[in-house]
Amino acid sequence: MRRRTFLLGALAMAASPDPQDDWQGIRRVVAVGDIHGDKDALVAVLKMAQVIDDEEHWTGGATHLVQLGDLPGRGPQTRQAFDLMMRLEKEAAAAGGKCHALIGNHDAGVIYGDLRNTHPDEYGAFRTADSEPRLQKALDAELASRRSASRVPPTAAETEAAKTLWLAEHPPGFVEHREAFGPSGPYGSWIRGHNSIVRINDTLYLHGGIGPKYAARGRTELNNSIRRELADPDRLLPGVVTDPLGPLRYRGLVEEAGPALEPHLQRVLRFHGVRRMVIGHTVTRTAIMPLFGSRVVNIDIGLSRFYGRPPACLVLENASVQVLHRGTAIPLPGPTRGAELEYLKAVEAADVQPSPITELIEKRQGSK
Repeated sequence: MRRRTFLLGALAMAASPDPQDDWQGIRRVVAVGDIHGDKDALVAVLKMAQVIDDEEHWTGGATHLVQLGDLPGRGPQTRQAFDLMMRLEKEAAAAGGKCHALIGNHDAGVIYGDLRNTHPDEYGAFRTADSEPRLQKALDAELASRRSASRVPPTAAETEAAKTLWLAEHPPGFVEHREAFGPSGPYGSWIRGHNSIVRINDTLYLHGGIGPKYAARGRTELNNSIRRELADPDRLLPGVVTDPLGPLRYRGLVEEAGPALEPHLQRVLRFHGVRRMVIGHTVTRTAIMPLFGSRVVNIDIGLSRFYGRPPACLVLENASVQVLHRGTAIPLPGPTRGAELEYLKAVEAADVQPSPITELIEKRQGSK
């Protein structure tokens, strides 16, 4: 009983939220987009931004690192990526810096069981010598549940086929993975202990964006709502976490960018008292993309091997805002006519050829 009480206390400490979502006077901020289970890609971009060394330890001093969510999903190195971020969070704090691991829709999904994009090797990373008997026990429980609901196939052959299918969909390590990423597990509780939206200096950071429905809801209110929902799956439907207009899932600022959304964007920026919004979630597959005259910056270029794009991040230092693309620093363009096209040409020059940015530039030039 004493050991159980200790474990519950440890988990409660791990899940304790960081209520601060507003940081001012920060000299240097490095913002990194979606990782999607690729620890190697995360290491590459953090080295490029000079916040870790070759041994993968924090060297960023007082830098604030903002990772915009979606650490898990699609790739085989999810556990390694989480372990790295969890360690760097402690090292950065000891050096006077900060790691903001924001909650994305995939981080939320792995807590409440949306595993559609889970790479099979993610389960293998949690496999132990007890995995097979634990799987069998879980299968037995599933069959018992189906029997009580009268959902067991009528013949023995069909029952065996159902068992075979279930085991194929639940490989060794599945049970341990679900325990680790559940609301009270070491990874799930760590995710829940973070914010979804933060303001640092004059910039708002979040995973997806803010839809019109949430234009006048404060950061703290949204952060607390998302944490509550992830702690109790019964709160999810309806809820902020699963809402397409919510901060974890909204894509409108990218997919519908244009004059029609100008009033909404202005309202959001004014409400939060910021100059710009930095988001991920909607992959560009080309480069970090400035939108609305750089008042919205989409930094999800597809870093992971699933998408295959190079290391790139956004660096805000003192008064300058620059994109680091393959190690080349490129100023974020202003709102002047032609500035965005010149920016894309500079990124293309820094990219490996042939570059998908070339086609994007040609389309932009052809539309003029």
